[in-house]
Amino acid sequence: MPTVLITGTSSGFGLDTAKLFLDRGWNVVATMRTPREDLLPRSDRLSLLPLDITDPDSITRAIEAAGPLDAVVNNAGVGAAVPVELTTQETARTLFETNTLGTLAVAQAVLPQMRARGEGVIVNVTSSVTLKPLPLVGVYSASKAAVNALTESLAIEVEPFGVRVRLVLPGRAPSTQFGSNALAVPRMDDQNAYSEFAQKVFASFRDSSGPITEGQDVAEAVWRAVTDPSAPMRIAAGKDAEALMPKAG
Repeated sequence: MPTVLITGTSSGFGLDTAKLFLDRGWNVVATMRTPREDLLPRSDRLSLLPLDITDPDSITRAIEAAGPLDAVVNNAGVGAAVPVELTTQETARTLFETNTLGTLAVAQAVLPQMRARGEGVIVNVTSSVTLKPLPLVGVYSASKAAVNALTESLAIEVEPFGVRVRLVLPGRAPSTQFGSNALAVPRMDDQNAYSEFAQKVFASFRDSSGPITEGQDVAEAVWRAVTDPSAPMRIAAGKDAEALMPKAG
C-alpha cells in the first residue's frame, strides 16, 4: 500500500488532500506544526507528525519517522496581502523562507530515498497568482513563482532516477483560511496611501461569486499529479485557475 506525506494538513487544501488519499486507500502521513487528532478520521493508515518546514531539524525528524515514502505533497505555506512598497523585509523573508525555502528543504530531504529506490513523486502546490499579476500579493506571488521555477528544473534533474515532480496551481478559494492564516501586515488605515485601493481589492478577495477553487478541486489535482504518470507539469486546480492556463498550441 503506497504512502504519501502531506505538509500543512491542519486546514484547507492540505486537509482535503489528506482526506482524499485516505478515502482512496493510501497510507497518509499528515503533518502540521501542532498535530491535532480531531481533524482527520481515525484510521490505521493515518499517521500524524509534527513538522515545521522552516526548521531543518524538524524536517529531518519527520522524514525519518515517516519511513519509506512513495509521494510527498508540499502544500504548507503562508500568505500576506500587502502592497509591495509596504512589504517589510521581515514579511518578505518569512514568505520566502516558508513558501520557497521550506518547500525546497522538504524536497531535498526526501529525494535521497526516492533516488535510491528509483521511484517516487513530489508535488509542489503553488498558486494561480503566478499566472496573472494581481495587486497586494506581489511578494507572496514571487515566493510561489520561485517554487514553479525550481520545480520545473528539478523535474528534469531527477527524471533519470525514476522520480517525477509536478506542480499544482490552485485558484482563488474564499472558503479556505488564507486570510486568517496570513501574516500580520500594516493596517490599511486612512493614513495609508493605498488604503482605498486596498479595501476594494480585499472585497474582491472575499467575493465568492464567479469561478472559484474548492478544496476538493485541489485534492483531485494533487491525486492526478501523484497517480497519473502522463499528467502535465503544471496542473490547474479550480475553474478560475484553469481559465488562466495557457492554451495548448
